[in-house]
Amino acid sequence: MFDFMGMMGKVKEAQAKIKETQAKLVHLRAEGESGAGLVKVQVNGARQVLTMELDESLLNPQDREMLSDLIVAATNKAMEAMDEKIKQEMKIAAEGMIPSIPGMDLGNLFG
Repeated sequence: MFDFMGMMGKVKEAQAKIKETQAKLVHLRAEGESGAGLVKVQVNGARQVLTMELDESLLNPQDREMLSDLIVAATNKAMEAMDEKIKQEMKIAAEGMIPSIPGMDLGNLFG
């Protein structure tokens, strides 16, 4: 017989664990770089840019467009790295909380 109350308890437990994990995500850090390390960008789990390092060689007015491209590329790489970290953290938080239902593949729910 299906234990509906037990299932609801598991759902509430999973929700609480996921919410707790989401609160911790702001402390995660990820970095992206471009131009062989000439531009480095660090972001946090709230998807905010924290730091940006620019090599002095890029601070030439004639290279303005290239610098802009490198900043965008480094920021995008940092965001992609953070997305991957968040996906892993959420997968770990939900591990064992979602019941195994025959015939349903929930393995890709968080990734």
